[in-house]
Amino acid sequence: MRPPRLPRRHLLDGCGSARPVTGGVAPIPPPHPAPPPDSTPTRPPHRPTARLDPDATARLERTAVTTSQAPWTDLVEDALLGTNRRASPDLLGRAAAATVARRAGLRPAPAPPLPEPAPQDCRPALPEAAARRLATLLAENSSELLPQWLGTARARGFAAPPELLPALLDAARQRSDLRSDAVVVAGPRGRWLSALNPDWRYVLRIPAQETAAGSEPPTATGTAADAVWQEGLFAERVTHLTRLRRADPAAGLALLRTTWPTERAEDRLLFLDALQEGLGPDDEPFLEAALSDRAKNVRATAAELLSTLPGSGLAARMAERARRAVALGTDGALLVDPPALCDASMLRDGIAATSPTGRGDRAFWLGEIIAATPLSFWAELVEEADATQVPQRVLSRAAAPTWSDELREGWARAAVRQHDAAWARALLAERPEQVLGRAVSGGAPSRLLSVLPAAERAAWTARFVSRQGLADAFQLLVTCAAPWPADLSGAVLDALAQAAETGSYPWSHSGVLGVAERSLPCSAAARIDALAAVASSAWAEVLTRLAETLRTRAAMLAELA
Repeated sequence: MRPPRLPRRHLLDGCGSARPVTGGVAPIPPPHPAPPPDSTPTRPPHRPTARLDPDATARLERTAVTTSQAPWTDLVEDALLGTNRRASPDLLGRAAAATVARRAGLRPAPAPPLPEPAPQDCRPALPEAAARRLATLLAENSSELLPQWLGTARARGFAAPPELLPALLDAARQRSDLRSDAVVVAGPRGRWLSALNPDWRYVLRIPAQETAAGSEPPTATGTAADAVWQEGLFAERVTHLTRLRRADPAAGLALLRTTWPTERAEDRLLFLDALQEGLGPDDEPFLEAALSDRAKNVRATAAELLSTLPGSGLAARMAERARRAVALGTDGALLVDPPALCDASMLRDGIAATSPTGRGDRAFWLGEIIAATPLSFWAELVEEADATQVPQRVLSRAAAPTWSDELREGWARAAVRQHDAAWARALLAERPEQVLGRAVSGGAPSRLLSVLPAAERAAWTARFVSRQGLADAFQLLVTCAAPWPADLSGAVLDALAQAAETGSYPWSHSGVLGVAERSLPCSAAARIDALAAVASSAWAEVLTRLAETLRTRAAMLAELA
């Protein structure tokens, strides 16, 4: 009987070449011939030391040549199948020969041209101690001291050492708040270096000109401006638009118009915020058109900006709504009757149909109307010609009505939007606990404080800390310029001493301690040491670290002098 036909196989003959077998499975000869059954076992033959066989060398050379020409996939297939199923003599040798052939046959690519030499930086080099300090701050990634170091070095016109430029550019890549100062301190060499590393491309989108001490870099123009606006990251585009608005509001608005229809809703919202810089009557048509935007938040922001323009059409419409909602009674008190519904015109002017704050709708609508009404309207209502006296007269008449809190909140938001120091001063003159009780979005004490001059702001905060402690002081302290004056510094140190004596947990004041590290005068280190000497172990550790930070700041600033 004829044996069944089996699939085609490829076996290797004795010379290593493949031959097809179409019949039955050919027997695989044993590696060594078996001895006859009746023979006597003999000692294994002596194996001489391996010698280089000329014939074997020739075969290996032929294998290397043919293997280098065979596809690498054949070798991989042999290895995956296994040499028991697919005979492949000297598989590893063939793979090694193929690897050598592939590597040896690779032609080197032409060397890229060398970059042009870095430009010279004519600014003075850092003092040696300051350079060492910068290396330490970059290695530690100091969140508190590095920004102040860079700002001081930039103001004093120093150039960063070339060997620290990579670390400086890396730090600024990770922290956008460092970029403006870091790029200026890095100078032309940093800009040259950034062109060689894609991770530092952000440098090329920042204006290249060095600036005078303490001023901002000028806004890019021409091709550089187009690159920033068209290709920059979103934060860089907002910064560019903000700077352009400060220098030329009309040019900033024209630039925004070029891409406004194609911007995302969340981006349009922040671009509108940038229009606060240099906001004026020429922006009203654009903002009026934005009242019809498809995004609710964009409409609300456009309405808020228009409300800061006392002569705008929206301000006039809000004043008319306020006239219908608030009147002066015969006894001199304010009579309040908020709108009963939100009509289409109110919706277009940025007032939501339902309250998103949890308060009643009528209370919410009243607050929105008061916040957008020009503060000059209240002078007309109480018939007071002296603008400095208007806030007190109006506030005194609003004590009795049911809607008193809504009125005060609306006035606070209007004072912030319209930058009216007289109204902010009058609202902050009330008891601090009352002010904090009404600390909502636009009328928070920190927002009202931002309207006042720096010295008055620090004095009010010092009085607040002296009476109320540090529990609610963080947002207020952030608004005060560093270094703090003596009265504010003393109030904060007294409050820290009191907190340490009462045994409160120090980390509950971590925000205040963080802002104190960069705002307390360096001379306060001695008093903080005295406080640490008598404090509990937890407070002693925190206060000692604060004193060390102040001493480090003092040394850092001295090194840059």
